[in-house]
Amino acid sequence: QVQLVESGGGLVQAGGSLRLSCAASARTFSVYIMGWFRQPPGKEREFVAAITWRGGSTYYADSVKGRFTISRDNAKNTVYLQINSLKPEDTAVYYCAADEYNRGSYTYNQERFYKYWGQGTQVIVSS
Repeated sequence: QVQLVESGGGLVQAGGSLRLSCAASARTFSVYIMGWFRQPPGKEREFVAAITWRGGSTYYADSVKGRFTISRDNAKNTVYLQINSLKPEDTAVYYCAADEYNRGSYTYNQERFYKYWGQGTQVIVSS
């Protein structure tokens, strides 16, 4: 069982930056992939970014490339999402997710392939 706890959300002005954190429980040795998803108000949850836990390979949604950076600190069992140049449309609840299996990179953007989920952290961007 892997437990995930997100933090770092808040209210920020457009153009600002935030760093979200996702702290994983000690069983990260079993984790293969970790991802960030977000759910804007009134919309479905969507993929943002993913990273392989050991190799550190990264994957991004086209809509966030260049502004979002996913990284991990294996020693701290933590994955980060750095968000720069925030826009009002980035307003959403951001979720961290993890899974233990490598089903191929084409699955990393699909939430159904992630077994473990955090409770989410709210990001609100004011214009």
